[in-house]
Amino acid sequence: MAAYLVGSIPTALLIGKYFFHVDIRDHGSKNPGATNTLRVMGKRAAIVVLLMDVAKGMLAASLPLIFDTPVEPLYTGMIAVIGHCFPIFAGFRGGKAIATTAGALLVVDIGMFLAVYLTFIAVILLTKYVFMGSISVGIAILIYSFFSPEVHEPFIFTAFIIFLIFLHRSNLQNFFSGKEPKINDKKVKGDRLPPKDLKM
Repeated sequence: MAAYLVGSIPTALLIGKYFFHVDIRDHGSKNPGATNTLRVMGKRAAIVVLLMDVAKGMLAASLPLIFDTPVEPLYTGMIAVIGHCFPIFAGFRGGKAIATTAGALLVVDIGMFLAVYLTFIAVILLTKYVFMGSISVGIAILIYSFFSPEVHEPFIFTAFIIFLIFLHRSNLQNFFSGKEPKINDKKVKGDRLPPKDLKM
């Protein structure tokens, strides 16, 4: 429960409301995550959202260590990811798992973190689509688990891939209909808030 509540803290929503007086879910892709924050509110806001979302995953995965309980940190980290995606504090309308997953992996397995997020970056650079990099996170975790003696949870990681595909279903629909913007697509600049509203 504690891990879920930590994950449920709606970082992008709070930054948008308190610093820009907007609901991030009404702008851009309407997703309250770091990527949409970058497109709508700019780099500084996106960096803050990214770091705080990563911190949520790190804290949740650290809870078993903090309270000295025999619970696998991977599980509490994944529960925080669910909280991030379906936050009780924001009407269950949350982000798409990637930053909070990174935080959890930093605590659970630094090697897995490096392998997974280097794959994430590489896929984005090759395809120019953020959502493809995001889905590759689940695939990379699953593949890594087969080669790691410490972490081997194929059922959980397979379910995580399905979960990521579900979260990015709108991106997939846009991709197949030719509407999904690439990271260098000038059209996304139209989602940016007017300069007068950017006061962070």
